[in-house]
Amino acid sequence: MKIEDIIKSTSPISIEKRTVLNIMYTQNILADKFNEILKPFDISVEQFNVLRILRGQKGCPANMFLIQERMLAKTSNTTRLVDKLLIKELVTRDICPENRRKMEVEITKKGLQLLIALDPKVDEYEKSFAQNLNPQELEQLNLLLEKFRNLNN
Repeated sequence: MKIEDIIKSTSPISIEKRTVLNIMYTQNILADKFNEILKPFDISVEQFNVLRILRGQKGCPANMFLIQERMLAKTSNTTRLVDKLLIKELVTRDICPENRRKMEVEITKKGLQLLIALDPKVDEYEKSFAQNLNPQELEQLNLLLEKFRNLNN
């Protein structure tokens, strides 16, 4: 369905506006479906992102700066996210022995188990959105999105 039909536009929309609206609308659909996956596990997309970053550390602690740097949503309050994950016992947080102003965050066994439970659901979610495109189209879409996104950096 065309974006004009979705928003019920009766006047012509510039190609630039159509592109931005299409991306925004698609992002909202992706987010809604992803939230449906995470809801039963009582974590947010941002909390999930922190857990994935920490799992990627392969047992090494991460400081708040590293976590913030790797977050998809750069506006996220990393300290608040880690606090919520601490309450759920999905991460630990300790003072860095070399620099007492730094906090070191690690994923717990419970956090890893949560990600293991989510992995197949996330894989299925990603594949469901990609099923209408062949591998070459997916590559092209990624290239175009990266090109589009980097215009404003």
